[in-house]
Amino acid sequence: MKRADPAGVAALRGRDGGPQPGVSVLLVTRSAETSRLLCRGLGQTLPLVEVAPTLDAADALRRRVRFDLVVVDVDRVDAAVTEWVAERRRGGDRAPVVLVVAAAGREDILAALRAGVSDLLTGPLRSEDLAASIARLLGQGPEAETASRPLAASDDIFESEGIVGESPAMTDLSDVIRRIAPMPMTVLIEGESGTGKELVARAIHRLSGRKGQFAAINCGAITAELFESELFGHVKGSFTGALQSRDGLFAYAQGGTVFLDEIGEMPLGMQAKLLRVLEQRTIRPVGSNREVAVDVRVIAATNCELHAKVGAGTFREDLFHRINVISLRVPALRERPEDIPVLARYFLERVSRKMGIPVPQFAESEWLRLRRHAWPGNVRELRNLVERCALLDRSPSACLGGPAGRDRPSAPADDDLTLESFERQHIEAVLKLSSGNKSKAARRLGISRKTLERKLHRWERAAKVDVPPARRAAGSDA
Repeated sequence: MKRADPAGVAALRGRDGGPQPGVSVLLVTRSAETSRLLCRGLGQTLPLVEVAPTLDAADALRRRVRFDLVVVDVDRVDAAVTEWVAERRRGGDRAPVVLVVAAAGREDILAALRAGVSDLLTGPLRSEDLAASIARLLGQGPEAETASRPLAASDDIFESEGIVGESPAMTDLSDVIRRIAPMPMTVLIEGESGTGKELVARAIHRLSGRKGQFAAINCGAITAELFESELFGHVKGSFTGALQSRDGLFAYAQGGTVFLDEIGEMPLGMQAKLLRVLEQRTIRPVGSNREVAVDVRVIAATNCELHAKVGAGTFREDLFHRINVISLRVPALRERPEDIPVLARYFLERVSRKMGIPVPQFAESEWLRLRRHAWPGNVRELRNLVERCALLDRSPSACLGGPAGRDRPSAPADDDLTLESFERQHIEAVLKLSSGNKSKAARRLGISRKTLERKLHRWERAAKVDVPPARRAAGSDA
């Protein structure tokens, strides 16, 4: 089968299909293999690709030749590299810099971006990945408009997505989102249920400039049998009930973003297939023998510790490293209490505008009550509460229930006042409100039924362990 011309390489070609006229690239690398691979891949589309083994040698070449773009290949991000990039920026050199590293942590990536690096790619590197980055940075790729847009232009996007907050944690998160959005790297978003992980993913997509759709799937809500078809599609007759061919999420989001929520719940068999898609950039619909090239950015999210799942053997280590190129942590609401009034007013104004009712005014004691509440359901719980207050014309104390001042634990050492205890009380209350219907309760909580059942099963199992054997036997006789 003839392989399709990668999108990045195609974008770099001239109108006649030959090399782009007037584009020159400087490659800084000590690796002869990397030099040979990239020069062979890019030499067909770029008229001038020069190689320098060190940063000093690169400076010597730059004094003689003007380069449109610089690629720096290093093992890790260190002070020497970031200072070299920053010095070039201070000297007025605006040529984009692409940094290629074997691996990089979140702080390394932020240091590189703040120094002036335009894009960051992690190994193993392919020439088409670099070609796509060059095409975007030189204004020939699909994300060129966003790459050149001032960061301040994105502020309205955060508010429209509901990412609201003035705390240092949210300011830092917004800054990271703006910087990584135009890059094609895979992102892992971590955080508790209800913190707004999907909102972050949508903001990244909107700021990326990608023209395709944003497609989201909850990995905990799909059965293992249907997972592959949901993601990759199927052909007619490939399994019982497949009466016609159907595209999957990756085909639907071509040129856009696929958001895999609760990726820790993905079956092991699908994890291997997803890893292959991320590495090969192709999918194979169920029942088909044809590979289909896809241009999709993957953003994953989890509310559990994937490290622990890797250790337990329920999540592939190679997939974890592949999706964890850069990780973002969305803070819990209790970690940023200064944002509670800001968020509450945002939700109050939104629901009042939608329903055509006056914006409720809370007394100062009510704002204090909101700040003291533990918020086990995070931002989702706060939004539901203030919307209920607005619609029912009640105070937060009336909607929260119970005497004021007992929301936030004053004795964290007490087992009955742990965060898990609050979470359990909240879930049991929602279950009661839903008349025991787990599917309805899961929808109200914003989690999958599978996650809800897992939590209930864990608490039930813990309760059985806590009861002495003699009491259990007496209970069974009764």
